[in-house]
Amino acid sequence: MNVLMLGAGATGGYFGGRMLEAGRNVSFLVREHRAAQLRGNGLVIRSPQGDLRLKPRVLISGHVHETFDLVILSCKAYDLESAIAAITPAVGPETAVLPLLNGLQHFEALDARFGADRVLRGLCSIAVQLGKDGAIEHMSGMHALRFGEADERRTPRVDAIDALMTGCKFDGRSSAGIQQALWEKWVMLASLAAMTCLLRANVGDIVAAAEGRQLMLDTLEECIAIASVHGHAPRPPVADGVRAILTETGSRAKASMLRDLEGGGKVEADHILGDLITRGAAKGLTSPLLKAAYASLKIYELGLKRPRRG
Repeated sequence: MNVLMLGAGATGGYFGGRMLEAGRNVSFLVREHRAAQLRGNGLVIRSPQGDLRLKPRVLISGHVHETFDLVILSCKAYDLESAIAAITPAVGPETAVLPLLNGLQHFEALDARFGADRVLRGLCSIAVQLGKDGAIEHMSGMHALRFGEADERRTPRVDAIDALMTGCKFDGRSSAGIQQALWEKWVMLASLAAMTCLLRANVGDIVAAAEGRQLMLDTLEECIAIASVHGHAPRPPVADGVRAILTETGSRAKASMLRDLEGGGKVEADHILGDLITRGAAKGLTSPLLKAAYASLKIYELGLKRPRRG
């Protein structure tokens, strides 16, 4: 299977690198700056699962002249429009498109552009970041990837992607309940992002503060309520696991959105929180804590647009 990974940042670089490590035919579609890093230093992964340095095949956005069997999108939501333009030349009649973005909003744009029959549903769970030297820093033992058809049928292309990921050094496999899995991840991520970004702190510091633990739990309940009215209440073991993550004493966990914010970068406020609030409001839910976190992030985004005084 001929695979194109859109992006070689933390997420795309990790999963694409692990597939390349296992001998899979993977190319990376990146911008010029990242291409220069990869050509110079290679694709570098530092991980508890084993370090890695590879020389990948690199394609530059705007210079793709071939189609692929599978195109994987690992971009941020705010880059979706440019990502769609970049991968369009790589998508042929038989190409499967597998997005690993958070939330659900991106599926509408991808289905509209490429056709719902080409777009799989997918998600990943991993704690990674891109170091200043361009190396990918994998920060835990978690590195899972799930995918499936939108209607959750078992198809030959799902079998082919299962075979592609079997033997790679990450937990990659198809899911017969991918829609439920997408909602469950969204509930966890939105709860973590809302409170760590609103309070500008990691989980351990929040739960150590007065009212912090209860704020975490109340935010989670708002997210669960929205998922529930859309027919995807988290399964009890999943909900219990999220509660444990959000209230762990001494935990240094924080949402990647907070790391982006602390670095002065763009954030996925609309995709992760705004869309969730909208879906809840459509069913009569008010979600005050999510709205407070979303407003805080939108204020931050306004600050990014203001010219800096020098």
